Amino acid sequence: MATRGAAGEPADHADEAVAERLADTLAHRGGPVSRQVAQGLRELGAVDRAIYSAVAATPTPTLDEPLRRLSNAANNSRLWLAIAAGLAVTGGRAGRRSAATGTLAIAATSALVNLAAKSVWSRQRPDRAGAGVPGERNVRMPASTSFPSGHAASGFAFASAIGRDQPSLGFALRFLAAAVAYSRVHTGVHYPGDVVAGSLIGASTGQTVAALMDRLPFDRNAPRSARSNR
Repeated sequence: MATRGAAGEPADHADEAVAERLADTLAHRGGPVSRQVAQGLRELGAVDRAIYSAVAATPTPTLDEPLRRLSNAANNSRLWLAIAAGLAVTGGRAGRRSAATGTLAIAATSALVNLAAKSVWSRQRPDRAGAGVPGERNVRMPASTSFPSGHAASGFAFASAIGRDQPSLGFALRFLAAAVAYSRVHTGVHYPGDVVAGSLIGASTGQTVAALMDRLPFDRNAPRSARSNR
């Protein structure tokens, strides 16, 4: 049975109504540019929902369990904090700096996503049952709104912040962050647009936090070559 939004309508219809209202607002402003943007929003919303439905309908028995576990591992940023702890313990001074930068990036991104972005765009969570997401994929459906994805934002914030000082590690972490982001669509708790927006927010916030950390005297005694690679 389809879940229902605050107004008693199915959640996917409620979500569509939000997108339609935004598009209608732009269209009513008049002018060819506003009308084009409004039509683009409607089409992007349709693509977003279509991709979600296609992922839900595609049988992937080999991937279901690993992606479900990966999605759960990233709850409350546990995966990223565990990696940060490992860096702090084994990575020496550079590892401790990267761990601190990555952790601060997660904190800043979580505040931005959960306290600001999610309250501005109150998108309903997908109708997982109505879309036919297999039960083997199910993780706990969060109570928060859907847009943007906090899991995707935290992962890319962490990877981007660490990648500023350690490019090779940052490259690997971005792949892991992308896998976590996809797992949220695969398990049915986010639309693709949610994780794309979350990834962009996280990456930009991570870069900003890392740039601010460069101004601190944390590693003034670090070799010049290490600093010049930033």
